[in-house]
Amino acid sequence: MAHFAKIEDNIVTNVIVADMDFFDTFIDTTPGEWIQCSYNTRGGVHYNPNTKTPSSDQSKALRKNYPSIGFTYDLQRDAFISPQPFDSWTLNETTCEWEPPTPRPTTEGRWVWNEDSTSWVTLTT
Repeated sequence: MAHFAKIEDNIVTNVIVADMDFFDTFIDTTPGEWIQCSYNTRGGVHYNPNTKTPSSDQSKALRKNYPSIGFTYDLQRDAFISPQPFDSWTLNETTCEWEPPTPRPTTEGRWVWNEDSTSWVTLTT
């Protein structure tokens, strides 16, 4: 089985799981095109599904990131890119993932981004 994203005007409108030969006989009369993607790809790296460690076969890494509905497909980068979460975050050109101006703290706690202060804050319980 493989994963495919339906792209219309560079926006993902659907994601399905199907056998490759499904598309040999499938007739889709709606606008857009289907593009194969990889469920186990994040930031341009393919991960083993059971161990979550990088796969020894990186040829399985397709289109930088596994898409969801609303992602953009960037043809020039051949990458799926999520919507920008905050105005202050910038796109990492290598991974095609959004990054905050400062890295998330590694200390324990539930950290959330505060766009007003452009900083990480902890949630208190």
